Amino acid sequence: MAAVLAAETRLFLREPSSLFWILAFPAVLLVILGFVPAFNEPEEGLGNRRVIDLYVPVSILLAMIMSGLQAMPPVLAGYRERGILRRMSATPVRPSALLTAQIALHGVAALASAVLVVAVGRIAYDVPLPGHLPGYALALLLALAAALALGATITGLFRTAKAATAVGSVSYIVMMFTAGVWVPVQAMPGTLRRVVEFSPFGSAAQALGEAAAGQWPSWSHLAVVALWTLVAGYAAGRVFRWQ
Repeated sequence: MAAVLAAETRLFLREPSSLFWILAFPAVLLVILGFVPAFNEPEEGLGNRRVIDLYVPVSILLAMIMSGLQAMPPVLAGYRERGILRRMSATPVRPSALLTAQIALHGVAALASAVLVVAVGRIAYDVPLPGHLPGYALALLLALAAALALGATITGLFRTAKAATAVGSVSYIVMMFTAGVWVPVQAMPGTLRRVVEFSPFGSAAQALGEAAAGQWPSWSHLAVVALWTLVAGYAAGRVFRWQ
């Protein structure tokens, strides 16, 4: 497992595009949005918070969506398509070690991006640090688990790297909307917000926003994210094939 993880880490670090989109792009997006003057003014309809405050958790979720739905599925599907997983099954190293290494690498990259986004928000725009750190951490980990589980499901359902990339891209755009990339979930109209909150990242955005404001995240929001994680994880286990 250690040897596989070391090898996959070297390969992962040789992909500058993945590193940029997962690690750097969410922080860059936050910096760009911070240049909009209106985003730095408190709004009564947002509980006297600024739009830029809401975009910190949104940018964090963007990194997770990119990691789980856009970056990981083509890698694993490509390994299977080229017969790498099948050949590994004939060696003492099990293919599951490769799957575990990929999930770990993309998960760590998304968490590193989250730390970077929080730091940029605090230093550049004086965004307060999460007021309820345990609740924030729990919502963060649940959202990451949901993203990786959904990515694993895509990998299992679509057997080629090209198909996994196409489906991952479509899913990525949909999940970006539900996470509030274009309009923060808290600023959406009531009916649309309630619909979006049934999605994993819509609920995750709400949970992170509540924890950032110093409250324990709503159990209903945490439950929605956890349910998506369990369902996607079960589906991935049922449909994933090594060859």
